[in-house]
Amino acid sequence: MKDLQIKKLYYSISEVARMVDLEQYVLRYWESEFEQLRPQKNRAGNRIYTEREISLVRLIKRLTREERYTIDGARQVMAGMIQEHGGLDAALDAAESGVPPTPDDTPNEAFRSRLLALRTTLHRLREQLTGAGEQGVVASTPQARQAVSMP
Repeated sequence: MKDLQIKKLYYSISEVARMVDLEQYVLRYWESEFEQLRPQKNRAGNRIYTEREISLVRLIKRLTREERYTIDGARQVMAGMIQEHGGLDAALDAAESGVPPTPDDTPNEAFRSRLLALRTTLHRLREQLTGAGEQGVVASTPQARQAVSMP
């Protein structure tokens, strides 16, 4: 097996996939979803990735896999980073230096609203179950008994 630590100008899709611990089909899919990710192809038609594209793949992976953004959400975060830093290269440099992305608050606010609504629903359910337990209704499952006994 080749040593992937050697710096090269171009890397094949299989080398990049091993470097970033992703499947090749994921990289090909991301090419169709992110306009910034467009590796060149050699004469044989094989994709060849530069260090810049590998940095971009790492950023996309961080956003989608670690920070759990959707593809659309990751696109929005990247667009914000590009605008904030004045270009893709500067945004990639900032991402690699550990500067966290500054996402638009809209997706976070929508998620927060959904969580608050779920919390309210769960409180109502707990009140109903507590009331049922006080009325002498016997809970039939361990989960229901535990819910009824919650303070």
